Amino acid sequence: MEYRTLGNTDLQLSAITYGAFAIGGTMWGGNEKKDSIEAIHASLDNGVTSLDTAPFYGFGLSEELIAEALKGKDRTKVQILTKFGLVWDGSNAGKGAHFFDIRDNGQNLSVYEYSSKANIIKEVEESLKRLNTDYIDLLQQHWPDVTTPIDETMEAMETLIRQGKIRAAGVSNHNLELLKEASKTLVPASNQVAYSMLNRAIETELVPYSVENNIGIIAYSPIERGLLSGKYFQNETLKSDDHRNGYFGQFDLDKMKTLLKTLAPIAAEKNATLAQLVLRWTTLQKGVTVVLAGARNAEQAISNAQAIDIDLSADELHAINSQLVDFKK
Repeated sequence: MEYRTLGNTDLQLSAITYGAFAIGGTMWGGNEKKDSIEAIHASLDNGVTSLDTAPFYGFGLSEELIAEALKGKDRTKVQILTKFGLVWDGSNAGKGAHFFDIRDNGQNLSVYEYSSKANIIKEVEESLKRLNTDYIDLLQQHWPDVTTPIDETMEAMETLIRQGKIRAAGVSNHNLELLKEASKTLVPASNQVAYSMLNRAIETELVPYSVENNIGIIAYSPIERGLLSGKYFQNETLKSDDHRNGYFGQFDLDKMKTLLKTLAPIAAEKNATLAQLVLRWTTLQKGVTVVLAGARNAEQAISNAQAIDIDLSADELHAINSQLVDFKK
């Protein structure tokens, strides 16, 4: 595994970081607890030291599963990354900006973006309890909140750093304008953003600015929630409540198939899967510090971790990049 320094901090994160969205079950058609915990254990056993989660993932379940998986482990050798700023019914209900509505476990819930100082302090205490830890390595604002001044949000994280409850502060889903505004109060350690072969929008503005200002980029959805693995072109089916039924519809699948045909022989030569090749490509892109890779069982977790071992030459990277067009419909 490769380990990389995150932005302007002393945090060393594994280049492949475990993404714990799916194990929360919400929007992913449920979860299997045993498989989820085994996936985390397999990640740790194969060099992955960083785990990225959020209160929204399973409405607390993802954080609780991480806590259970880490029982008996050396906490100092694991970096826990979590978030704040998405609240739902029963948790500051109706405050902030309405984000979306969702049905989960038979309940209709309204989710809001809310990053007031009071809410951040509240959410961190709740996360610390669910995670069964006394500090968070990286706390990230999950989504921007137009109802709260950015300086209030960043000042709250400064306070948490001074208190020792978090080691570093980051943001997520921030465009260049918001990132600059946040930096006036506290330069974020990182910005977690969507980035993949199919979605390279950050390369134009965010990457140059982040590199120049030593702000780490945490890339999420590198495999586009499984689409770039190729298995959904092989009669793979999704549960009816899996959000990917709609998510995949944004892409031109014919162009996708052409890309995968180009990638397949490169992956085969490396004795790798398409997903592993895609993950490794992502770790090698300019400005990217770490790449999030979700896994719902041990087999997937091991495969993700082993992606870092793939050697891609400059010529091979160029060959791949030459095939990357606009894949959106």
